[in-house]
Order: sequence, then C-alpha cells, then structure tokens
Amino acid sequence: MVGLRRESYNHEFGRGPSGRPSSLPKPARPEAAQWEPTRDLAPDGRVASAGDPIPPGAEVIQVHVAELKQLFHAIDPSPFRERDLDPAAEEFIVGWARSAPRHVRLALVVHLDRPAGRDDEPAVLRDAIRQFFRHRAESTRARLRGLFRVGRTSLVIGIVWVTVSLVVGGIVEQALGGRLGLILRESLLIGGWVAMWRPLEIFLYDWWPIRAEVRLFGRLSAMPVRIGYGHDHGDEAWRRDWPAEPPPRPPTGVGSGGMSARQPDSAAAGTRDASSRQASRLHGPGPAAET
Repeated sequence: MVGLRRESYNHEFGRGPSGRPSSLPKPARPEAAQWEPTRDLAPDGRVASAGDPIPPGAEVIQVHVAELKQLFHAIDPSPFRERDLDPAAEEFIVGWARSAPRHVRLALVVHLDRPAGRDDEPAVLRDAIRQFFRHRAESTRARLRGLFRVGRTSLVIGIVWVTVSLVVGGIVEQALGGRLGLILRESLLIGGWVAMWRPLEIFLYDWWPIRAEVRLFGRLSAMPVRIGYGHDHGDEAWRRDWPAEPPPRPPTGVGSGGMSARQPDSAAAGTRDASSRQASRLHGPGPAAET
C-alpha cells in the first residue's frame, strides 16, 4: 500500500495541498439530484475526477494510491464487487471515519496517479467499497447478537447461582451458628455475586462499543465515492489496473503438488499403449495383419 495519507480537500477546481487536481465542485444542483455521477474535466480536456458528488459539509476521507488494485487484497480471487479491501486501506479508512464527528456524513475520494479508464470504474469501485463495509456491518451485528446470547445465558446462570448461594448460606448459618456459620454464609453470597460479574459486564459495558462499530460501518457503506485522476502514467495504464484487469485465478485442476489433475490420466493412457504394443510383440500380429 502506497501513499495513504490524510489531507484537507479543496472543493473548488484547482490544486490541493498535495499538488494534485482538486476537482470536486460544490454541488449546485438540488438535493434530490446530487447523487447522479458526474465527470469533471481538467483545463487540458482530460478527466480530472469522476463518481459521486461530495455533499457539502461532508467529512472527506482521502486515499492516494498509484492504482485501484492496491486498495484491494492481492490474493482475494472474488469477483470485483465482492473483493476485500487491503488491511492497510481498511485500517486507514476506518481510523479516519472514527475520528470524524458522528453527525457528519462521510465521503471517500481516491486519488490515482494514472489517467481515467473505463467509464464504469467509479461505479464499480463504489459498489465494491460499499459491499465490503456492508458485509462488515452485518458480521459485526452478528457478533453483537452472539454477545447478547452469551449475556442472557450468563445472566440465567448467575441468577440461579445467587439464589442457590443465598439458600445454602442461610441453611449453613442456621446449622452451624456462631461466627463460622456467618463466615460461610457471607462467602457463599460473595461467590454468588461474583457469578453475576460477567452478565453485568456484557449488558453494561461490552455491547455499546460493538454497536458503535455497526453504526460506523453502516455510515461507510452508504458514503459517496469519487476518483481523482492524475497524469503520471500513459493513457493506456488503466488496462493493467482493476477493474479492467481481472483478478488472478489458479488454473483449473491444480493440486497441491503443482501438477495438473489431467496429467495422471495422460500417463495412464501412455502406460496402456505401451502394454498393448508389448502384447503385440509377444503374441504376434492379429488376423488383420496376417492378411
């Protein structure tokens, strides 16, 4: 991962602090139409940026990479819209989003070194990033439900144990009496409340940070995404980048030893042919050969 950095963003067309074209104009259209994809042109006629318009007042997360494929996990063979983000890119985006105010809408701008490529690459990138964070929100929500299940089970166990401790402690105190009975009763009572420590921790402290992550991933899964293009590479550099270049896939039938699964069949066929020729030499030519 190269060039992940945080910087302010100038919504007027010109150059940002990094010297790259800052090509996101302030939306002048009505609110209902602001989500239509737009393309901004540089003075030389090249595409400077493309994608979703950035809402006014949004917290703009800015990522700088040489190519789009650097945003995604290198060994993930999933289709375009289902690929995982690179761990460094995910950590950078999520860390920036955590530091943003909760009431502010999030937006993502990806600065590339190469010129613009396919017309649909901003939409493909947006769908891939939104799908990734949508999956993160769903998995975190499932983790929250699992935590609540553990909390309910722990609560039942704790209540039962406190009840047993109170009953047994009272019986022991009446049976033994004196100072020893009192000590045993208090010990059982303390053990009962210790059993309530885990459910109380879950329902008082553990659940709300996970709930905050669910909301954060939900905000990230709905943020507009825009691409800012550079001119450091040739006009055909996009052909070697994602999504024009499909992710690498292992060849069909490759086993753990690196040998194709069809090779044993070919070897077996060659063995059968050799056996047939050897049998012909031992038994002589057949009737067709004698004629």
